[in-house]
Order: sequence, then structure tokens, then C-alpha cells
Amino acid sequence: MNARQKPGLRDVPETMLWTLYSRAREAMRSDTPYPDPKAVEIYRALDYNFRRSFGPANPMAALRARVFDESVRRFLQRFPGSSVVNLGEGLETQRYRLALGDCQWFTVDLPEAIAVRERFITPDSRHRHVALSASDTRWFDEIPQDKPVLIAAQGLFMYFDGAAVQDILGQIGARFPVCQLVFDSVPRWVSRLSVVAGGLPLTPFYRTPAMPWGISRFQVRPCMRRWLARPHSLQLLDYPAFPRGPSRVASTVLPQLPGARQWTPTIVEASWG
Repeated sequence: MNARQKPGLRDVPETMLWTLYSRAREAMRSDTPYPDPKAVEIYRALDYNFRRSFGPANPMAALRARVFDESVRRFLQRFPGSSVVNLGEGLETQRYRLALGDCQWFTVDLPEAIAVRERFITPDSRHRHVALSASDTRWFDEIPQDKPVLIAAQGLFMYFDGAAVQDILGQIGARFPVCQLVFDSVPRWVSRLSVVAGGLPLTPFYRTPAMPWGISRFQVRPCMRRWLARPHSLQLLDYPAFPRGPSRVASTVLPQLPGARQWTPTIVEASWG
């Protein structure tokens, strides 16, 4: 039996262990609606005290992953053989959950994150790894310009400041003529709290990195009009309800209350071309 591996990650790259934990523990339940065998495989292979760092697992990252999966699936049904770019993909296992056909898949992440990913997920001619920060737009040059592209950023942009997010989105809008862009954001109150507190303390042993960029739901449409600076369609996607327990009731009822969605995370899907 192979020895379990220490990931050796810090700061923002370490957050990919948090989301892996959420997806894997949810997938390990006998009653889960969110199977993810590759995430479970990686989770079991890592020598890391997930519960000590992140506390009891909840399915939030699995819920978010389902929304991103559906966005990618719709795009590939519309544009078979296109490109998919995942910014800050970390240990996300989306490529194993989807029928990709002959699309080309690009993972863009920091070198230390790519190094851990490649212990478990091997790149090949159709699944390429690009060891760059999402803010280093040299990754644009790796993406075919003659076909549509979906660009996803899951659990990423909140760790950049607003000016950097504006710059990345503006350059994406200018560079890719047929594109679907999907990303998530935290509300402004979460961002402000994390900055003031120097990160959010999940447990006595782990504090998230600060999240400099947050945006309230009502601000998304005007902000995207300014930042993309091109005609586009835009949808604000909702998280699924929690699959069980009191959290299911809360996640079903609370979003229906007036103004409540301004206080919750948002998933943005913008398309053009």
C-alpha cells in the first residue's frame, strides 16, 4: 500500500484541500446525490488532518461544483469540441464527472498547486496543465483562438483584489470572441469581515486567507457591464438546497426572504459571441 502524502500547501493554495474535503466527504455518504469517486481517492491518499483544520465537513463545495458542472455541460452540448479553462483548479475533479467528448481541457494554477495536482491527475494531450497564476494572462496564449471557450473560476476571485478581478475579466472579454465565463463570488460583508479579521477562523487551527473582493448580488450586473465592456448575456445562478437536515430547510427558505440573496454567495454566468 502506498504511503499517504503530505500536500505541503499554505495560503491560498491550501484552500483547495478545504473544497476537496467538502466534496469527498459528501461523496462518501451512502445517501449522497453528489458522487465524486476521484475526489474520494485523492482525499484518502493525503496525509492531512482535514477535520482539525476545517471542522466538520459540509456539502457547500459539492453544491457549488454541481452548478459549475451544469454550466460546463450546457456549454459542451452547445459547442462540442470546444475548450474549457479552469482557473485555480487545484484538486477539483470536474473532468472525471463530465462526459467531455473531444473538448480540450486546461488547468491554470500556481506551480505549487499544479505540483500537488499532478501527484493524482496526469495531464495529457487533451488535458493540459498551465503553471501560472490566473492573473498572469500569458495563459491566454495557450488557448486556441479558433473555437469557443468556457472559462471557469471556482473559489478563486475572492482572493484577488477588485482591481485584479476587473483586469482579468476585462482582458478575457477583449481576447475571446465566443466565450462562457462562470465564477463565484462572496458577498461584500464576508469580504470585509475577512479583511478586518485577517481571514475567517474556521477552527482554532485554521484561518482562511483574507478575501479582498466581494460583491453583493444587486451590484453584479452593472459591474459586469463596465468590466466586460462588450454585449453579453448574464445569469445569476443559485446554489442547490442542502441535501438533508435542518440546513436543507434553511437553504430552501432563506433565499426566498426579501433581500436575503444580497447576503449570500453568488455564481455568475456570462456569455457572448
